[in-house]
Amino acid sequence: MRLLIVDDEPLARERLRRMVEELPGAEVVGEAGDGRAALEACARLHPEVVLLDIRMPGMDGLEAARHLATLPEGPAVIFITAYGDYALQAFEAQAVDYLLKPVRAERLAQALAKARRLTAPQLAAVTAANPEPQGRSHLSSTLHGNLTLIPVEDILFLRAEQKYVVVRHLRGESLIEDSLTALEAEYGPRFVRIHRNALVARSALEGLEKGADGTARVRLRDCEERPEISRRHLPELRRLLRSGEI
Repeated sequence: MRLLIVDDEPLARERLRRMVEELPGAEVVGEAGDGRAALEACARLHPEVVLLDIRMPGMDGLEAARHLATLPEGPAVIFITAYGDYALQAFEAQAVDYLLKPVRAERLAQALAKARRLTAPQLAAVTAANPEPQGRSHLSSTLHGNLTLIPVEDILFLRAEQKYVVVRHLRGESLIEDSLTALEAEYGPRFVRIHRNALVARSALEGLEKGADGTARVRLRDCEERPEISRRHLPELRRLLRSGEI
């Protein structure tokens, strides 16, 4: 079994590595010090299990686990933390087990045995039964099994197209499988709806203009595209701009 150890404390990683190396059939293939580094390591190393701390600088373990759960063949996640008050959130993020520090070797062996038994269909069922909590700092786009993270602060607009949502961001475009309605509910005032199929980032909105075809469109910073505004949403958008709420 291939394992990745993720903890922001080098001594904690070293202790876990020694413990894992004493277990038959277990191999540590890498380490990481925060959630984002963990996702990058998973893309390179393809571990079967991630031993994941929760409180870490930058992206924490809970958010990293939610991103890993979107992968078609993502690793099983075992949280290892000094805090007992994250258990509910951990299992909502599709964790296989939740261990408190200091971890005992027997307890770690039990968790790894549980991870071995958990099949991909079971993981998918758990994911479907537990929606993602609010407040992700990144959206995740999975293409051909590869995970790409999109910082929410870099998003300019979101547009629904068939069964996907196109995310236009500072580095280009990505496709995600989240629904526009769910994204609007998750991020609340960060985005404003301009059309039944489009949300724009309030922070990117510079003004309104009329397109060559006579339709009202939004002007966004760092973006040549001018998304269309529906007649239904135009009055509210004008009100927000006049009031200085955007």
